[in-house]
Amino acid sequence: MPELPEVETVRRGLTSLVVGKVVTSVQVHLPRIIRHPSVAEFQQRLVGRTFAGVHRRGKYLLFDVPPYELISHLRMEGQYRVVPKEEAVAPHTHVVFGLSDGTELRYRDVRQFGTMDLLAENEPRPTGLVTLGPEPFDAALTPHILYLRLHKRVAPIKSVLLDQSVLAGLGNIYVDEALFLSGIHPLTKANRVGEGRCERLLAAIREVLTKAIEAGGSSIRSYVDGYGRHGGFQMQLHVYAREGESCFVCGQPIEKIRLGGRGTHYCPNCQPRSGRRKSMRIVHEDTHV
Repeated sequence: MPELPEVETVRRGLTSLVVGKVVTSVQVHLPRIIRHPSVAEFQQRLVGRTFAGVHRRGKYLLFDVPPYELISHLRMEGQYRVVPKEEAVAPHTHVVFGLSDGTELRYRDVRQFGTMDLLAENEPRPTGLVTLGPEPFDAALTPHILYLRLHKRVAPIKSVLLDQSVLAGLGNIYVDEALFLSGIHPLTKANRVGEGRCERLLAAIREVLTKAIEAGGSSIRSYVDGYGRHGGFQMQLHVYAREGESCFVCGQPIEKIRLGGRGTHYCPNCQPRSGRRKSMRIVHEDTHV
């Protein structure tokens, strides 16, 4: 599933590709993608409207098409591409927006889990959007605030960080990476992560997200941006999808467990359950880049 860095990369690309363009037509080939309003009204509302901006909240894309807002969630494998209208339509393309410059904004989704809501100002927003926690880069999010959001939770820290009401935008890849950078075992109970470790954790979350955005996200499976480009951060991963490979820091094999149905990757030396790292030889951290 695209996480914050991938959705932010898509947002930046679409800002360059669609803002200022007028919607000239809307084709919907899979009606269930459109949750609100009806397909007919969705088409009627959009035709003749101008894309005024593209924003992001957590993993949601928010298209500003005054007087409406198009709220899109990519879910597992949703993709947006802007292409010449003459280009052959790829399989699993479910929504096509004709644009005033002769291009088309196409939404493709092999798994068909993505959603779109086109809402007027007075219409209620999706519950998942309303209940989102703070953005990881929000200046108001301090280590103390993060501690307060964690200290009453007895679930494993990995599971709590995946809860979008705690922090917005984090998913499996970047939680594993942030826990590695902060030296926290994924099974550690959230209420056992004190303020000192919350400071390291928040710094690690921001570091890994920043680097992932700079690299254009991670293309583990099918993710591409609005230009059709793959991300590059998968080449910089420390633990995710590296089960059995040597840790770049200590040389210990990376381990994988199942937690809440998710594959969870960690280094048993750099992220011990006890909170104390074992003595191991150190390998230069950048050798994998």
